[in-house]
Amino acid sequence: MWGCGALLGARAGLRLCRELFLAWNRGWSAAAPYSASAEPSRVRALVYGHHGDPAKVVELKNLELAAVGGSDVHVKMLAAPINPSDINMIQGNYGLLPKLPAVGGNEGVGQVVAVGSSVTGVKPGDWVIPASAGLGTWQTEAVFSEEALISIPRDLPLQSAATLSVNPCTAYRMLMDFEQLQPGDCVIQNASNSGVGQAVIQIAAALGLRTVNVVRDRPDLQKLTDRLKSLGAEHVLTEEELRKHEMKNFFKDMPPPRLALNSVGGKSSTELLRHLAPGGTMVTYGGMAKQPVIASVSQLIFKDLKLRGFWLSQWKKDHSPEPEPVHHPSPPGGLAAQNVTRPPPPS
Repeated sequence: MWGCGALLGARAGLRLCRELFLAWNRGWSAAAPYSASAEPSRVRALVYGHHGDPAKVVELKNLELAAVGGSDVHVKMLAAPINPSDINMIQGNYGLLPKLPAVGGNEGVGQVVAVGSSVTGVKPGDWVIPASAGLGTWQTEAVFSEEALISIPRDLPLQSAATLSVNPCTAYRMLMDFEQLQPGDCVIQNASNSGVGQAVIQIAAALGLRTVNVVRDRPDLQKLTDRLKSLGAEHVLTEEELRKHEMKNFFKDMPPPRLALNSVGGKSSTELLRHLAPGGTMVTYGGMAKQPVIASVSQLIFKDLKLRGFWLSQWKKDHSPEPEPVHHPSPPGGLAAQNVTRPPPPS
């Protein structure tokens, strides 16, 4: 099963979803056994050799599975989403770019099929997710180094497990790292129905935080509002409602937000800033509108607002212990070193 997340409906996303689904159906049987002695099935992967439009540069290819070495883990991918960062990476405009050619996909969940002789952290049958971005999850199976994987419980819902490592972690860190929030404090965010936005709603509710959740207007607005409130959202507003003069009265009945989370930019981020409490912080983690964040001079001087950015990959890099240097030879075929699946030799 493959998941198509934030880009569902986009041409590139639909094509990639279709190819992933075909790769899954052709590559595996639902009854395939998991054992160290199992013969690896044909590996299907979405590979790109140069940057550009994903619909044009990504190709569905057959790969040859490398032998499992001492610290290697043979993984069968169970599900992998498509995130905006995946598309940005293929386009070549992301902050982290793997060596080309590369297999797409930064997130997903897989099941361990076999392990090398020196692997101690996982065993066949375990579920694993990538420890960092750039692993290459858009393939039916692969051989990864043990250090590139994190073991997770198998009783998680499959879609939740496949999307565990990016959006919920981003939401949690932004809620914890920029303002010392206490129960009853307020957080405002845009793109509230995104993966991060829904995680913010749920985590904030668990922490006793109040949330103002901004979404774009749509025909099924009430249905979306009901769903977000079922997750713990206190208020759900449209971008247009947030701009109305009456919002001044709205914040008389609840504390002004000390933290704003921006994934849109442009006018949407300007409105978040307008409603922030003096001394508050706006954290930008995305730019869906492809427009700059603009703060007025008066907001910066008289309200002393703070503008910050957040990138989970950088956070992981800054907070991970320095590993012992390990020198891995480049795998045949030129795919990224942490992903030792390789193309078959020419016939």
